[in-house]
Amino acid sequence: MHRGKGMKFVGDSRVTDPASRPKKMPKDYSEYPGKTEAFWPDFLLKEWLVGAVFLVGYLVLTVAHPSPLERPADPSDTAYIPMPDWYFLFLYQLLKYEFASGPYNVIGSIIIPGLAFGALLLVPFLDTSKERSPWKRPLPTGFMLLALAAMIFLTWESVANHDWVAAKAQGEIKAPVAKVEFDESSEGYQIYAKASCISCHGNAFEGGIGKPLIGLKYTADEIVNIAHEGLPGGMPGGTFQGTDEELHKLAEFITTLQPEGK
Repeated sequence: MHRGKGMKFVGDSRVTDPASRPKKMPKDYSEYPGKTEAFWPDFLLKEWLVGAVFLVGYLVLTVAHPSPLERPADPSDTAYIPMPDWYFLFLYQLLKYEFASGPYNVIGSIIIPGLAFGALLLVPFLDTSKERSPWKRPLPTGFMLLALAAMIFLTWESVANHDWVAAKAQGEIKAPVAKVEFDESSEGYQIYAKASCISCHGNAFEGGIGKPLIGLKYTADEIVNIAHEGLPGGMPGGTFQGTDEELHKLAEFITTLQPEGK
């Protein structure tokens, strides 16, 4: 306030009439075809409504059909074949192929998935088109369809293969057993019976706990080496009960076991 100038008052916005305040209006998007709707609250409200419908439907489905749970873990059950969750089954199946398993495990577990997911991540940078039609965007559309088809196929293969292996382990599916003619009085068979090989590989070499010994593609020296060192995921090493001379005779005998008709 200055002398001779009178007195002036400044209004406080906190005590003004709410009706006189300017309303917050959404921006005008009319210049952008297809985007004439305000994000808040119009578009976001629709998103919430759609999400609520799916959430309620998911909860109803969960209550009506609970997730199947397997029996408690039993370490004594050697026939049980564990499986990962369904969203990892396509990667699980990939590791079963020869080019992505064993010595090439790095290819199946890191390189192939890394290239696939890396290609999907690069799609937005490789395709900068503003078109929305999938037919006018062949590159990203092709990548997505290829990835989806691969995941569906590998998932289906994993489930089908697991069911077959589980049925085979439970004895529901029996693989044809090759037969071989041999002389039980021969020295090789006597060593085979004496060394308790029968308990794992069967009386007629048909297999059991261990693999069949008919038609093996191993030399005698390789069989001796397997008896000493074992096979990864299969026969343990050092299980032969006998001398080295008996082991070599047994290995020579096993190489003569060829299926009938061959």
